[in-house]
Amino acid sequence: MNYKQLAEKPQKLASGHRSCAGCGFPQIVRAVLASTDDPVVVSNATGCLEVTTTIYPYTSWKTPFIHNAFENAAATLSGAETAYRALKKRGKLDKKIKFVAFGGDGGTYDIGLQSLSGTLERGHDILYVLYDNEAYMNTGIQRSSATPYGASTTTDPAGKVRPGKQEFRKDIAKVAAAHNIPYVAQASVNNIIDLTKKAEKAFKIKGPKFMVVLQPCTLGWRFPSNKTIEVAEKAVKSCFWPLYEVENGEYKLSYKPKEKIPVTEFLKSQGRFRHLFKPENKHVLEKIQDHVDKEWEKLLKLCGKA
Repeated sequence: MNYKQLAEKPQKLASGHRSCAGCGFPQIVRAVLASTDDPVVVSNATGCLEVTTTIYPYTSWKTPFIHNAFENAAATLSGAETAYRALKKRGKLDKKIKFVAFGGDGGTYDIGLQSLSGTLERGHDILYVLYDNEAYMNTGIQRSSATPYGASTTTDPAGKVRPGKQEFRKDIAKVAAAHNIPYVAQASVNNIIDLTKKAEKAFKIKGPKFMVVLQPCTLGWRFPSNKTIEVAEKAVKSCFWPLYEVENGEYKLSYKPKEKIPVTEFLKSQGRFRHLFKPENKHVLEKIQDHVDKEWEKLLKLCGKA
């Protein structure tokens, strides 16, 4: 699918929602939902996406929509998918329907991980899409296990004692892949065609599928609202956020930058890392670069590209 074809697809998320200027998840949701022509049932964990698209008595969703608590989007949708299969088996339903869950990192990496893990392990035929803005943005920019090393958040602020978060983020794509499911993909909002191709592929695969999509948050990451795509692109080109997929356990690289840029080019574009550019925090920048380099080399080996 090219940009023209994507633009001509019927929109399943209407305009008029109240997401922040510069927010990337409307593009992510529209691209994913445009990647299938079948009817879609959506579940959505509590978070930025839910609160900005379903402010009572209005909704931006043009699909059947189930609002879930933070922790149970995957479980709720697995129940709906099971009911669908039961109705088809009894001959009461013959329509082809797809099931998609959307959740942020707080509701996926942390609060909803148990629910997601159970859904993947049981083999439900659903697609779970994580829009990853790397903190609990909806409730005040608190750190999550998706928050990168060195980032400043409201619950782990940078100061004299600690230069931001002191733990590296959980690698949720590899956590999902460890469930031995048919398909896992890592994508970014700056490359909508790559995202769409991965979603198209996921919808055609029977069984549980998981996608994590980088979604820079202009408010929490502290950058101008017209720089979302640029910031995401720097994350990809620095290999801070590699694009790849895992099909039946086989790793495949989606994009390899012609010239890998220093991770500092990504970090300095955001206010949440501003403190790291003080002389006393130079060692933190070096540690982040070393970590990115090592993780990139590991991924290249997994993809047979070393």
